[in-house]
Amino acid sequence: MKKVAIFDIDGTIFRSSLLIELMEVLIERGNIDESVRKEYEREHKHWLVRKGDYGAYIGAVVKSFEEHIKGVYYADFAEASETVIERYQNHTYRYTRDLIAKLKKEKYFLLAITHSPKGIAEKFCKGLGFDKVYGRLLEIGPTDRFTGKSIDEHLIMNKANIVKRAVEKENLTLDGSIGVGDTESDIPLLESVEIPICFNPNMKLYKHAQRNGWKIIAERKDVVYEID
Repeated sequence: MKKVAIFDIDGTIFRSSLLIELMEVLIERGNIDESVRKEYEREHKHWLVRKGDYGAYIGAVVKSFEEHIKGVYYADFAEASETVIERYQNHTYRYTRDLIAKLKKEKYFLLAITHSPKGIAEKFCKGLGFDKVYGRLLEIGPTDRFTGKSIDEHLIMNKANIVKRAVEKENLTLDGSIGVGDTESDIPLLESVEIPICFNPNMKLYKHAQRNGWKIIAERKDVVYEID
């Protein structure tokens, strides 16, 4: 039975959001109308000047994506995903990139769990050497276009469910297991492992980590440090 290391992707490994960058490329290509940007532009500006919450911004992007992916051909989605990977494959945090490489050498089973679409998450994680990726599954209709619906969304929204499923399916052990996340949505994941690591956490996760004595790591510019 292999030990397992479980990572969130957006904001934890990738220095942005796969969904945000995918949305931008779909708009750039004309697969989604550029007027859609207005649906999340306000929240984006508020976050940039630190008057708003990042959660509100990403929430607005998710809502727009779910509404406007309907009718987009899978082939266009796949091409847009490839463009995102070509541009941003190396836009990773040093701490998690090095940790992934270290755990890979130590024969850990590397598992990624993300709320971003699985189709793009798998492409991103392939270059990092992950063994398994769980992400949002988007339903495709008979004409090879997205329906706008997600498949088994209740499973991916609680990462503890995915951890349990992966451990059973892949014959893994949670002894010595490691988990890395950056927001409160990762709390179920982090509670499932022996060694939880909160990396660049938002305030909600930071407070939860302090109460529970979890490791808190921050990376700013070229400095990585642990917060007591």
